[in-house]
Amino acid sequence: MPAPQKPASRAERLNALSSQVFDVLVIGGGVTGCGIARDAALRGLRVALVEREDFASGTSSRSSRLVHGGVRYLEHGHLGLVFESSIERYRLLRLAPHLVRPLAFVWPTYKGARLPRWKLAVGLKLYDALALFRNVRGSRALSAQRVREEIPGLRTEELTGGARYYDAATDDARLTLANALSASEAGATLLNHASVSGLVIEEGRAKGATVVDALTGRELNVRARVVVSATGPWSDEIRKLDSKDNAPAVRGSKGVHIAVPRARLPTPDDTALTVLSGVDGRVMFILPAEHHTIIGTTETVTHAHPSEVRASVSDVDYLLASANGFFPDARLVREDVVSAWAGIRPLVASAYSGGGDANSASREHAIHASPSGVLAISGGKLTTYRVMASDMVNAIEKALAVPHQKALTGSLPLPGGEFSSFDDEVAAAKAEVGRQDVARHLVRAYGRRWRLVWELTRERPELAEPLAPGLPYVRAEALHGVTHEFVHTLDDLLVRRLKVAFETRDLGRAAARVAAADIAPLLGWSPEDIERQLADYSRHVERLFGIDPA
Repeated sequence: MPAPQKPASRAERLNALSSQVFDVLVIGGGVTGCGIARDAALRGLRVALVEREDFASGTSSRSSRLVHGGVRYLEHGHLGLVFESSIERYRLLRLAPHLVRPLAFVWPTYKGARLPRWKLAVGLKLYDALALFRNVRGSRALSAQRVREEIPGLRTEELTGGARYYDAATDDARLTLANALSASEAGATLLNHASVSGLVIEEGRAKGATVVDALTGRELNVRARVVVSATGPWSDEIRKLDSKDNAPAVRGSKGVHIAVPRARLPTPDDTALTVLSGVDGRVMFILPAEHHTIIGTTETVTHAHPSEVRASVSDVDYLLASANGFFPDARLVREDVVSAWAGIRPLVASAYSGGGDANSASREHAIHASPSGVLAISGGKLTTYRVMASDMVNAIEKALAVPHQKALTGSLPLPGGEFSSFDDEVAAAKAEVGRQDVARHLVRAYGRRWRLVWELTRERPELAEPLAPGLPYVRAEALHGVTHEFVHTLDDLLVRRLKVAFETRDLGRAAARVAAADIAPLLGWSPEDIERQLADYSRHVERLFGIDPA
């Protein structure tokens, strides 16, 4: 396997941004923005991308971590979206087999619930049909006895049966990063921790943006023939830079998840649950996540700023009550929660029903042009990011008046995904690594590129030591993150490149001290810098994972 090219240094990327004229400047480093940058670069366009915080630092790292057809959207008649999502699920299972993996779901049905067993069976057959019967496996009705056998501890009172169907699980932040890495390797210039303070307007048209590097304070003008806003919940902030229209283009829907120890809510390693909350009847998931079980999600309209949105006590209590309703012996309480997080789904404002119900609002995406020509994309969902990116690059080509080029992203594997058997790759990793859990994690995170990480331990065996006790993350990943994955801060590493903050009760603070000592020489941190970085990290995770009282 040829070694992938390391990204250029941050100084080199800053100089490129200030000295070149690009075909397109993408503002926003979530999965959609990184997908756009990748698609455009692969079509031969000169691409720049800037992100105010870090890749996937917003909605793209706070999801249910699912690539799914959207079975719950059937209820609201969004058949086109389900069809599109199902096709994309099938594609991503092939193009990113390390990051997107099949996951079975059991959906139990109960007497008196709004979704009886027969109606669920009919709906899932439609779900299979919309996937053109190309899902991992077809859905199957289950008897009450079979449901009890598959999901021990599930409430059996008035259980009428259920069904099994298939979707896919992912690491949302690393899926975003894979797109960023692929864009960089295709020639795009990407810079995280760089905010847009204004647009460069010439003769009434946007010709770039003024960008401020958060790490050095340097201000520069990035020039481009087309400017794209892929800023999700922040879309309206970019719109205000060149439009007097105060009508919102996006409307936030808050989704909250909590993680509890698997020992407190044991579920099969390869099976998730779809249930209708006993609190209000909404669809929610109970998902296996290695040592933890994830419970989510809420679906409520929010006016919170995207940088400040967090779970509240009422959100946590709702999720605990919903889970306890199906697993009465679990008796989950707030103290069982290892972490809680919230994200804002940036839904198209016009997609809401008249009643303003976030649960029924469409996840379709839309592209709009501002008065100065900024192309903005809003709406959509994680699963369909590649289609959204392709649609946007088609619009960019029209704006540039260049010949249309076919998108390559529908057939080109994401970085690390160039293998045929996940199990064979894990076996190869275990032969070198020695530990099954570490081998499995490395392949899931890096695909075939796990070898680049493990090579670091040959000269420095101590880098094979864990970053956090009981978890499969190793110290070598911190160094690899700096040299190969655009890591500049501790939260880049421990919140998004790895999931340490989500999976430890101290939110990764102890691991941060270990990682800081390892990466300080690479980033030029002095002892005083290390202490500042640790303090910044502590504040950052408290902002993300703290639970609001209201």
